[in-house]
Amino acid sequence: METALSIVNQAPQYWGQGMLAGLAALGLIYRDRAAFDEKRPDIAQEPGWPVLGNIPEILKWVPYFHEFGHEVFTRMDQLTAKMSVCVVPAYIVTINPKNVEHVLKNNFENYIKGPEFHAALGDLFGDGIFNANGEEWRYQRKTASLVFNVKNFQNHFTSVFVDEMKYMSKNILDVAADECQVLDFHDLMYKFTLDSFVLLGFGVHLNAMGTKGKVPFAEAFDDAQKDTFMRFVNPAHVVSETVMKLFYPNSRSMTENLKVVDDFARDVTEKRRKELASGQEFRDLLSRFMTAKNKDGQPLSNDELRDIVLNFIIAGRDTTAQALSWCFFMLCTHPRIERLLYKEISENITDELLDDPVALFEVIKTMKYAHAVFYETLRLYPSVPLNMKYALNDDIWPDGTHIQKGDYILWSPFAQGRAQKVWGENAREFVPERWIGQDGELRRESQGQWPAFHAGPRVCLGQHLATLEALVAISFLVKRYKFSLTPHQNVTYQVSLTLPMKYGMKVAVEKRS
Repeated sequence: METALSIVNQAPQYWGQGMLAGLAALGLIYRDRAAFDEKRPDIAQEPGWPVLGNIPEILKWVPYFHEFGHEVFTRMDQLTAKMSVCVVPAYIVTINPKNVEHVLKNNFENYIKGPEFHAALGDLFGDGIFNANGEEWRYQRKTASLVFNVKNFQNHFTSVFVDEMKYMSKNILDVAADECQVLDFHDLMYKFTLDSFVLLGFGVHLNAMGTKGKVPFAEAFDDAQKDTFMRFVNPAHVVSETVMKLFYPNSRSMTENLKVVDDFARDVTEKRRKELASGQEFRDLLSRFMTAKNKDGQPLSNDELRDIVLNFIIAGRDTTAQALSWCFFMLCTHPRIERLLYKEISENITDELLDDPVALFEVIKTMKYAHAVFYETLRLYPSVPLNMKYALNDDIWPDGTHIQKGDYILWSPFAQGRAQKVWGENAREFVPERWIGQDGELRRESQGQWPAFHAGPRVCLGQHLATLEALVAISFLVKRYKFSLTPHQNVTYQVSLTLPMKYGMKVAVEKRS
């Protein structure tokens, strides 16, 4: 009896010793990678901690996550590498243009939005086009494509952008210039693109630019995106969010942000449902979906319409607002380029032209340097800085990398745009001239090298809309105003699904003579 009790009393000590021995054995086997992570000899691997792999390094770099990708590829002198993370499938990361084009275009059917991606984005984006696969995605894309036609670009779209710019000029920028006010340019661009896209897509005059301070829907949408991205880089984020709520009770949780976002999307669709029932006719994006059938031949449910509204808002509002913000950050810090851009705009854009959307549309298409400035901005500051796919079957990439079924594929337009092996020795410099050939004509790189608008069958439906909106805004703003950064501010990005400015961008405004 005493012997039995003695064994029981000493059991915890033996268990502890056994666990330590087990961990030590794992540490010897997995010296530079996560436990149970398969060694892939044909893929360069970022060295990691024993058993934990790259998790500690990833968590350390969370505030500068996109710089982490650039730093890894620079240090390893590779264009494709493997990341090692505990208890998840392999992450193969590439910035090789041929690999990117292969995944997004040449072998498109083999790579989908995988279960991890879909789960992380599910609460916010549901089954909308940003998060959908297969027939669900094809149906939404086909329906939306009916709106993006040349006639709409020439008339309706251009007119809306010009009208919103005129409102901004009269009510915000002129006042700021006359009264020497400092503006948050980033916040202003968000309000401009939100007003423009909600009007174009859903027929709603939101008047965000006339709202003092933050727009509740926009603020909740931004916070929900940050939380969504953190689910990728920190598996414990859902738990940490609950803990943070205890210390900061006035902060909104993901659940509270989703309610604000949901209410906005459902209010928009319910209002349109009543308008259509009363016999009113609309030709915007929302009405196309409300009068169409889903992939099963049924009218879309309120949940499906909610997903569609939110997916198109992130595409139509966030990406262009961020591109414009980073563009003017570059112009403020590169006076030579701003002078050249102003010269082209002043030679091509007259005040009379701003009242003729068809003529304005045609002139903007010919402005090579303005296009080059916009493309160069997206090279260094891509609106979607990191993206992910999931391999359905084994594959071999153009660089010889062997992909296994179930691998997660990541590509980083942010790191790619800064890679000297991709863009040359001046990769980190802002040089719009790289987009203009020796013949003086504007040129575009391959979709694999410049995936700012994605590539292949899923290439961004709204890329021409975003380009038009950006160039109308750039032309209007540069022609009439000169912006300068206020001192002592840190202009950097916020880690999120897209590339917003973390602290905004404060500018002083001066009218041009």
